[in-house]
Amino acid sequence: MKPITGPLLKLIAFAVITAAATGVLGSAIAQSDLSFSRAYHAIFSDATMVQSGDDVRIAGVRVGQVKDVTIHDRGQADVAFTLTDRDSIPGTATAALRLKNLVGQRYLELLQSPTDDEPARGAARTSPYKPGDTIPIERTRPAVNLTDLFNGFRPLFKQLTADDVNTLANRIITVFQGQGGTVNDLLVNTASLTNTIADKDRVIGELIANLTTVLGTINERDKQFTDLLTTTQQLVTGLSQDRGAIGSSLGSLAQLTTVTESILTPTRGAIKDDIAGLKALTDKLNGRSADVAHTLNFLPGKIEAVGRLASFGGWFQFYLCGVDLVAGTGKGDRLSLAIDVPSVNQPVYTNTATRCYRDGNPR
Repeated sequence: MKPITGPLLKLIAFAVITAAATGVLGSAIAQSDLSFSRAYHAIFSDATMVQSGDDVRIAGVRVGQVKDVTIHDRGQADVAFTLTDRDSIPGTATAALRLKNLVGQRYLELLQSPTDDEPARGAARTSPYKPGDTIPIERTRPAVNLTDLFNGFRPLFKQLTADDVNTLANRIITVFQGQGGTVNDLLVNTASLTNTIADKDRVIGELIANLTTVLGTINERDKQFTDLLTTTQQLVTGLSQDRGAIGSSLGSLAQLTTVTESILTPTRGAIKDDIAGLKALTDKLNGRSADVAHTLNFLPGKIEAVGRLASFGGWFQFYLCGVDLVAGTGKGDRLSLAIDVPSVNQPVYTNTATRCYRDGNPR
């Protein structure tokens, strides 16, 4: 049997190293301080978005973390933080809240002494701050308000791409936090970003010229334009007053559309055939347009005569002058037959009244 002492020791060593590495990694992720730390306080006018666990830095190096944020004197914030392996803070130091990123995370930075970018508003202490001491509000500075800051740059941001906005935003935050750079550098960077807008000067000029033409035309027709606006206002007012009736009629209109569809759907084929037949009829009428015009010219007189016949009641009054039985062409010359047909014109009844004759001949 092989000895297991060697593999067992290796396994134990691996487990110990793995556990230690995991602990160190977890401590780094949790940003916990394993060494001895000392607590301090700082009063800020605004500590929005500052949370427990945020970094405390000196010259960019993490030296502690925020422990708690509480309300102080109603309108102020008391930020409690700890420092690792530090017995005191210089009396000339100031505290400032910085923006860690564009998401809005903060960190607390301790400045050893006031600078041109970070002037102190209160007098420095002659003695250092001991653990448990509080940095007064006169020696602190809150973080930049991103909402107010970016609202001022909103017209510019609308003309920039997403990458340009992110670059400019980082520059703005850096400058207004006093972390390197000057306002002059910011303006230079802004000018370079707005070159794209300047490159479109011709397009903007054409737009303004076209807009000027439109406004000039409107100005020349000021009265008509005013009348149009007045009429439109009256129309809108009338529609507003009748909105109840219009709203109720929409339901009836929808019902009418449904009924019409139910009627037209089964008769679609017949309507299509009627339209085709109507085209054939109009073609024939168009070919005999002279006859159609003659008929339309004389039809009103004929209809008027028929109307007089029926003026005494729901019947026609006729005076019978005679009845003839006619076969073939009779005595008329308006018929043209292609074959010989016997011509018959046999009087059946003849009235000898005077009204039935004209110039001695039957009417």
